[in-house]
Amino acid sequence: MGSKADAALALVALAVFVGAAVLVNASLSPFYLFYGGLATVLFELIATREYDLVRRYWERRDVQAISLAIAVGLAAVGAQVAPEPVLSLCCGALVTYLALLGLVRVGIVPPPRTWW
Repeated sequence: MGSKADAALALVALAVFVGAAVLVNASLSPFYLFYGGLATVLFELIATREYDLVRRYWERRDVQAISLAIAVGLAAVGAQVAPEPVLSLCCGALVTYLALLGLVRVGIVPPPRTWW
């Protein structure tokens, strides 16, 4: 976490989810936005326990490409099947992740490798 590439991928994914919400005229739910954000915080706390291992996998271009493809697929299917919860959860998760990246970048939150 913390690289410009991470932020760029998160922004692209967020644009896909927001675009899907606009296309299907879905309202984003504060309830699901909150739980998407909470899931991101919990995931980051767990992932930092094995920071080097997670980072080593995440730095692989194929892992990043597959992750983005899964996000696009999730947005497409979620927009048709259950737009409000799926798009809200994912938007909440991505906004929280971007906020966390920003807080680390400006020094308000310490770098993840120092969390444990």
